[in-house]
Amino acid sequence: MAKAIAMIEQTVGPVNAMSNWYKTQAWGPVKQADFINVAIKLTSSLPASLLMLRLLQIEQQLKRRRDVPYGPRTIDIDMLFYGQYQCHCKVLTVPHPQMSKRRFVLQPLLDIIPNWQHPKYQLSIKALYQQCLDPLDVQLC
Repeated sequence: MAKAIAMIEQTVGPVNAMSNWYKTQAWGPVKQADFINVAIKLTSSLPASLLMLRLLQIEQQLKRRRDVPYGPRTIDIDMLFYGQYQCHCKVLTVPHPQMSKRRFVLQPLLDIIPNWQHPKYQLSIKALYQQCLDPLDVQLC
């Protein structure tokens, strides 16, 4: 995780804020080890689609394989937001379409942007977290 963050800073832009690290039960149909989750806020001059492609390249450099949907992986880098920009295309969907349903995404975001308004739902991260029905436990590492 630390290596991925360093690579993001080197190739995408500076990290302005980073959440605590959290351990969560793996989400999805495949039984696997717990996940470690962290959220970062960064500044980048790259357009959203190119930024996402760079993040995917970092995943590949860190040996990410996409053999089994929702299966075990070394790293999974998601772009949750790109400011207030909204996009649904082949390479990228922002805001991330499932983030409001996943406590393991919302908890780290609470650390860094609790009052930020989701561009589609017009609710703060804090409000989305309070409404989230995800039963998975999110624990501070």
